[in-house]
Amino acid sequence: MTKNDITYITDASLITCVVSAGKADTVLKAARDLGVTGGVVVQGRGTGVRERLGILGIAVEVDKEIVMMMAANERRDILIESLFKAAELNTPAAGFIYTIPVDKAAVYLPETMIEQISLR
Repeated sequence: MTKNDITYITDASLITCVVSAGKADTVLKAARDLGVTGGVVVQGRGTGVRERLGILGIAVEVDKEIVMMMAANERRDILIESLFKAAELNTPAAGFIYTIPVDKAAVYLPETMIEQISLR
């Protein structure tokens, strides 16, 4: 395999978890515990929700962290459940999680990694 070879990933999902500022590390640790080693964290700011929930007397944190990672579809549901619990998304205005199907993704994998995958 040369450095120009592309490995395509199919049958995967992009999992996006929007959480309050400071919770991204907790989400990434929960993912690592399930074998998902890569993730991207982006800083964000929520709008609109504060006004609606403020009427109910719930203070809403507008600074958010968006955690994105790819996972095999066969592991998606268990990963979502674990991230939901780790981020404590069962509380008002804590955030949310969603998935998007990934038809095809391209990545370079070293030959040694491909050999390890083939041995499984």
